[in-house]
Amino acid sequence: MKRSSLFLEDLATDKLAIKKSKREGTFSDNMSMPIHRWYRYSAGFSAEWVERIIVENKTDGPLKILDPFAGSGTTLLSCASQDISAIGFETHPFIHRIAKAKINWDCDLDYLQINAEKVRSKAQKKLGKFTSVKKEDETSLLFRCFDKENLVRLEKLRDSYIELSNSDPEWELIWLCITSIVRSCSTAGTAQWQYVLPNKSKAKVSNAFDAFDLKISQIIQDIKIYKSSGHKKNTQQILLTDARSPECAGKFNLLITSPPYPNNYDYADSTRLEMTFWKEISGWGDLQEKVRQFLVRSCTQHATAERIQLEDLLKNPILDPIREQITIACKELDTIRQTKGGKKSYHLMAAAYFIDLANTFHSLRSLMKQDSHMCFVIGDSAPYGVYLPVEKWLGELSISAGFKDWTFEKIRDRNIKWKNRKHTVPLKEGRLWIKG
Repeated sequence: MKRSSLFLEDLATDKLAIKKSKREGTFSDNMSMPIHRWYRYSAGFSAEWVERIIVENKTDGPLKILDPFAGSGTTLLSCASQDISAIGFETHPFIHRIAKAKINWDCDLDYLQINAEKVRSKAQKKLGKFTSVKKEDETSLLFRCFDKENLVRLEKLRDSYIELSNSDPEWELIWLCITSIVRSCSTAGTAQWQYVLPNKSKAKVSNAFDAFDLKISQIIQDIKIYKSSGHKKNTQQILLTDARSPECAGKFNLLITSPPYPNNYDYADSTRLEMTFWKEISGWGDLQEKVRQFLVRSCTQHATAERIQLEDLLKNPILDPIREQITIACKELDTIRQTKGGKKSYHLMAAAYFIDLANTFHSLRSLMKQDSHMCFVIGDSAPYGVYLPVEKWLGELSISAGFKDWTFEKIRDRNIKWKNRKHTVPLKEGRLWIKG
């Protein structure tokens, strides 16, 4: 009986380890971790996994880590928890601001709390000034996504912040606090990848003032946790720069990142509600100019907006290592799209995506030391059922850029439950390891 009990315990432990391993390419566990949980950004990976990679590599000497697709700062915060110097690149202006606020966690808590209370108090006093809704606002995204009274509360918090704030890092945390409660205060549902669904009502909606109070309390508590752990400040930076042509000097010996996947996810659209709320855009049509044009071309909206031609893309010499394979795939996609109702430009997206990642590898070659290691959390893709072997093509492009070798480590299978799927091609997610 004892041996059987031990066997069951070992089996349960193995199952837990497998389940946890499959989540290493996702952000889900981060939402229970201090600071990481301040803003939900679906595009990401496990902070605990990053910390483990850092610990494993510490034995080889001092580390300087780079994340060229830093997102909301997962790698940078993991480096902070391990007292490791790191730099991140991010080209999405709104997400860059979120990450910058998070890594500036080492601030004056009294100053933060006092000014948060000022914003709350000023917003409360403004509440009596309800204004009538303009005719043109009745079809706006905000009008469709919020109860009017709760939207007014949020807007009073926003306006009070704008009137009182300055350039101190504590004020950026108050900005992040308001930003992070926008979704919880909305009546609209949210799709899997943070696309807002105005026509889908949500069961639970938070009062804006209550949500603000709770989030500020969480931020203060999390900062206390980090400070009590003795973590070093100002050893991480995030630059608003492009991994394809970064404005950065230095040499790095470890890279941990997750670039966009070529799966038609529109990173610009994922922040549309928040950017509309802060009046950074007036509608979906502004996203190309304000955000999408700066990003890796991983969605058809981006490729179509640039009015690029497939033949021009395929002539780019940077695609030489995979030219024959990608040409066949893109031309097949171009043929298939003519039979589809949406006629999505996956053929342009695929070619543009691999050009962008190839340019990234060439830029990284000058930043990474000769004995460095790079880890890219990636997923493959099969638009319109045409399989794109992402890890193989990226590996070959990295060798062409001057790196020595690559291997791929699968984390989990994707697209294996066929119900309601657009195609039945098995996909996977994993880690592309590249040696310098």
